[in-house]
Amino acid sequence: MITLYTHPMSPCAQKVRLVLAEKGLEWSGRHIDLPSKENLQPWYLELNPIGVVPTLVHEDKPVIESSIICEYLEDKFPGTKPLRPSDAHATAVMRFWMKHVDNKLHPSCGTLQWPLAMRPGFMKLPAAERNKLLDEIPEKPRRERQKRLVEFGHDAPDVADAVKTYRSTITQMEKELANKPWVAGDFSLADCSLAPYFQTLLQYGWTEFYEKYPRVADWYARIRERDSYKTAVATDFSPDVMAKLNQQGQASLEKISAHWKAAA
Repeated sequence: MITLYTHPMSPCAQKVRLVLAEKGLEWSGRHIDLPSKENLQPWYLELNPIGVVPTLVHEDKPVIESSIICEYLEDKFPGTKPLRPSDAHATAVMRFWMKHVDNKLHPSCGTLQWPLAMRPGFMKLPAAERNKLLDEIPEKPRRERQKRLVEFGHDAPDVADAVKTYRSTITQMEKELANKPWVAGDFSLADCSLAPYFQTLLQYGWTEFYEKYPRVADWYARIRERDSYKTAVATDFSPDVMAKLNQQGQASLEKISAHWKAAA
């Protein structure tokens, strides 16, 4: 039995759910309440000392870090649909994009999404309780970034660099997709890794940033048509949820757009 500790809005969890769906693996989900920082509860830190989602438990053993989880599923279930290229160079390209997501795109997405998804709940708490929760975040860079995002929202100094990373990612993808349908050739873990970060742009109504790039826009449209995306990601975003998120995103669109233009 595979158990996945997950949250609908987490791009990292979406990535793993996409892989599970693509490979046709059965799993059970355990929702982690991120706004209340359930991910920092002692019982969860026993499973995942970093205190993030997702965590996969298989054969009573936890596996953490979403890209590692994805590769684990490839290694553990070789008889299912392969999502790692057989060609060594294509595999290297796949891993380049996965590393780019982990090191650059994910923190950038968190910077853009956090003020909308998490900050409102934090601002309802007394300052002392709010600071206590933030101080419990194990990793210093994530802890300090979230403190700035709580204090300043989309006026935080991190936002400009986050938008710049998104822009450079999309422009690089546009070049990569010039002569192949997917970023590493065949559909792979790289596409599963990147797609959730476009869901963020979609749900907040920031689609203009990738729609200007025809190859990237086509790539994401094709991913959204896959059964895996419909069941692993889109099902969590009903029309009512999407309308609410789009409304939230419009409040910050002017600021995000200004950073996008400055990054040109």
